[in-house]
Amino acid sequence: MIDYFKILFHVQGWLYLLLLSVLEIILGIDNVIFISIITDQLKFKHLKSRARRLGLTLALVIRFIMLGLLSFLVHLVAPIYEPWFGKFNYEDLVLLAGGVFLIYKSTIEMHRNITNSHGSQKKVKISFGHIIFQIVLIDFVFSFDSVISAIGMTNGIEDQLHANPIIIVYLSVLISMLVMIKFAGVISDFIQRNPTIKTIALSFLLMIGVFLVAESFGHTIPKGYVYFGFAFSMFVEIINMRIRKNQA
Repeated sequence: MIDYFKILFHVQGWLYLLLLSVLEIILGIDNVIFISIITDQLKFKHLKSRARRLGLTLALVIRFIMLGLLSFLVHLVAPIYEPWFGKFNYEDLVLLAGGVFLIYKSTIEMHRNITNSHGSQKKVKISFGHIIFQIVLIDFVFSFDSVISAIGMTNGIEDQLHANPIIIVYLSVLISMLVMIKFAGVISDFIQRNPTIKTIALSFLLMIGVFLVAESFGHTIPKGYVYFGFAFSMFVEIINMRIRKNQA
C-alpha cells in the first residue's frame, strides 16, 4: 500500500497527476456533451440535473472498475475474428458498437432539432431509466479511451520514480470526474440555450462516432484533429453570437 502512495512524494508525480487530470477532462468533453444533449429529452429540470450527476457518477464507477480489471482488459486486444479486410478483437467490437450508436443518436437528435425548428413540436416521451441506460452504454465506450490513454501516459513512471503509478491514474480520473460533475450543468444550460452551439456539439459527437468506427477497423485517426475543429467552431460561433447580440 505504501508503494502506491510513494509516487505522491515526488514533484514529478504531482506533475504527472496534473497533466493526466487535464487529459482526462479533455477526453471527457464528448461524454459531458452527450449526457447534456440526451438528458434534455427529460421534461423536468430536476430530473435533467439528477440524470447528469448520476450519468457522470456511473462513468466514474465504470472507469474504476476497468482500472481494477486492467490485467483482464489487456487480453481484449487479442484477435478473435480475422475477415479478409483485417483483424477484430473485443475492443474493436466495443468501439464499432459505440461509434454506430453515436452516429445514430447524433443523426436522430439533429433531425429532431430541425423538425422542431420548423414548428413541429411533437415531443417523444422517454423514461428516466432509458436515458440512464443510454448514458451507461456510452460511458462504457468512452471509458476505453480514457483508461487506455491514462495507462499509456504513465508508462515509464515506475522506472523513473520506483513506485507504482496506478494511484496517479485513479486520482486523475477522480479529479476529472469531479470537475465535470461540477460544470456539467453550466455546459448543458449553455448548449440548450443556443441552438447553433447544440448543432456544433451534435456534429462533434457525429465525428467522434465516425472516428470510433474507423478505429475499430484499424484506421487510427488522432482525435486531436476533431477536438481542434470543435474548439475552433465554438470560438467562431461565440464571436458570431457576440456580433448578433451587439446588432440586436
